[in-house]
Amino acid sequence: MLAVWAVSTLTMLVLAGALPDFRLQSETGESVTRIAVTAAFGAGAFGLLSALVWPLLVRALLLVPALVLGLLVFFLNGSLLLLALRINPSGQGAAAPETAVVVAAVMSAVASATGGALAVRDDDAYRRRLYRLADRRRRQADGGPGHAGPGTVFLQLDGVGHDVLEAATEKGLMPTVATWLGRPANETAHPRPTHRLTPWRTDWSSQTGASQLGILHGTNHDVPAFRWYEKDTREVMVCNRPAGAAELQRRAIDRTGDGGLLTVDGASRGNLFSGGAEQLALVLSIAARRGRRNRSRAGYFAYFSDPANAVRTAMSFVADVLREIGQSTRARCAQQRPRVKRGGLYPLIRAFATVVERDVVVSAVIGDMFAGRAAIYADLVAYDEVAHHSGPHSRDAAKVLERLDRSLALIAQVAEHAPRAYRIVLLSDHGQSPGETFLGRYGLTLGDLVRAGSGLPVPRRARRTHSGAEARTAVRAALRIPVEEHVEEYRPTRRSEPIVLASGNLGLVSFPDVPHRMSREEIDARHPALLPTLANHPGIGFVLVRSEEHGGVVLGAHGAEVPIGELSDEHPGPLADFGPGAADAVRRTHGFPRTADIMVNSWYDPADGEVLAFEEQIGSHGGLGGCQSRPFLMSPLALSAPVEEDENLVGAEQIHRVLRRWLRESNGPQVPLTHESEPQRGAGNFATGHDEPTPAKQQNPADA
Repeated sequence: MLAVWAVSTLTMLVLAGALPDFRLQSETGESVTRIAVTAAFGAGAFGLLSALVWPLLVRALLLVPALVLGLLVFFLNGSLLLLALRINPSGQGAAAPETAVVVAAVMSAVASATGGALAVRDDDAYRRRLYRLADRRRRQADGGPGHAGPGTVFLQLDGVGHDVLEAATEKGLMPTVATWLGRPANETAHPRPTHRLTPWRTDWSSQTGASQLGILHGTNHDVPAFRWYEKDTREVMVCNRPAGAAELQRRAIDRTGDGGLLTVDGASRGNLFSGGAEQLALVLSIAARRGRRNRSRAGYFAYFSDPANAVRTAMSFVADVLREIGQSTRARCAQQRPRVKRGGLYPLIRAFATVVERDVVVSAVIGDMFAGRAAIYADLVAYDEVAHHSGPHSRDAAKVLERLDRSLALIAQVAEHAPRAYRIVLLSDHGQSPGETFLGRYGLTLGDLVRAGSGLPVPRRARRTHSGAEARTAVRAALRIPVEEHVEEYRPTRRSEPIVLASGNLGLVSFPDVPHRMSREEIDARHPALLPTLANHPGIGFVLVRSEEHGGVVLGAHGAEVPIGELSDEHPGPLADFGPGAADAVRRTHGFPRTADIMVNSWYDPADGEVLAFEEQIGSHGGLGGCQSRPFLMSPLALSAPVEEDENLVGAEQIHRVLRRWLRESNGPQVPLTHESEPQRGAGNFATGHDEPTPAKQQNPADA
């Protein structure tokens, strides 16, 4: 602390000499000693006010939108500096208001960097600091029941497919993950594996809404896509809208009769759904609540209660905005193909996902671990957001993976000093498949094709379909901007016209004037050219429609059609290119009550792994085809294997059952015994696999 105070004093002296509107002496001049004393008192008073007053200010500003609070940080910091100068006994300090903002921001950043640098240089001191914090948590918990066994941290790397994770570890992009898997980071290092890596297969709807609902709540029944039209309510349901997420969570709880995976001492961070947890932060399903019942934004205020956090995150935010502008400019100048527009507000949305949300979520997870919570589930969306616009295998996305790996390393280091042991489980909800957009290749949208096949006029200029990435909604929720889906944009001018919705490379066509799911026979009677137009288009892989004769039928090019009951991996029909499990996935979705009248999956090239997104994305997910349907589950060897060697992990609901089993396994006294001479460790064997405590280095989520 003395070192930080000394550096802050020196920083104040330097700024006083550099900024004309900031002075530490009277106009007639003062001795060097008095100026130094004035600077030392000012730095000390500013630090003390920041420590004492800042949390109270944040609590008083709970009604302010989270991102607005991040901007207010600088002005409030400047106000505290002006107050520190005013109460200075020498009475010599003064600064213009705008200068005070700059000085306060620089001092906070320098103080934070100094503290971090000192801790990095002294691993023992930092370890002792973590032990003291863990001991404080234990003392606060005295009188309550002790921890029955190790806790579990589930970290969801949104959109990171099994193939991407494998490639990242081989290229050295994710050394922490490679170490857990026992893969050498260099020729001399041969770590012992502590985790196993298992691929799993999603449902037909390979997107966060369906996968995370199944993982956290045990069922994703009747979730046919990312967005779909519900004929009973005459509304468009969207997974990443607060009202939609809340309704889907309610339906899942009603179906299972269970609160979710995290109902016992759980925490949900950065997710679409709560999982039944009491501790919530940045959870979309409660973002629509008003008043005290809405705890979704609590994570922002807990993080920004430290002004140094706000300054570091703000700097990283600006850096990432500039990074995105530079990367998109380079891609445009190099005429990279495929490419989508990345202007407008996108650089800010990307920076929110890769910096703000990451920092807040990681900070919340660390707080949960020091609190000793039994089950923590957090979603890190940075990679998914960047891969949508830059491509899943792009250099831009690879840089994001490197920073995510540093966040994982930080969480593992903290786990070694938590009041209970922790097992860290990594998983993803889906992957991403590359490819240009349907609009980019054919010059028309899926909606245009449907209108043409229905004999309706087609607009001269194709209308772009906006991306449904989670980060865009999270930004709007943080700003308290209404984030409900604009249903009007999907409603046709006449009720007899179809509603066409896109979910990655999965399209849905519904006829709102018919209260039930239309059959093939009914559609042919109304629009005889529609189904042949869709099935024979080169950008369409297959079409699913209900049939009065067969119950359901899958249509393909050149008149191919297979009744739903006859589909199998041995006789896939039009699904041949989509690999094992495609028939079962399509058959399951066909049985949902709210499946659209016509389900359309884009073309897929098994040689290149490319699909054609119906949205403006060059890395997409939501349907069948390629790596989007093949996420991963990475679990400690201390836990039982997810499935037997000859079995496959299929569907988010099975993932839920596996995670529940692991939580049950952690309820017993399974912490390995240590020698009496060794200090008690938190998660060495479970999280990192080290036989000895690993020296932890100071690292803030903003630096990760």
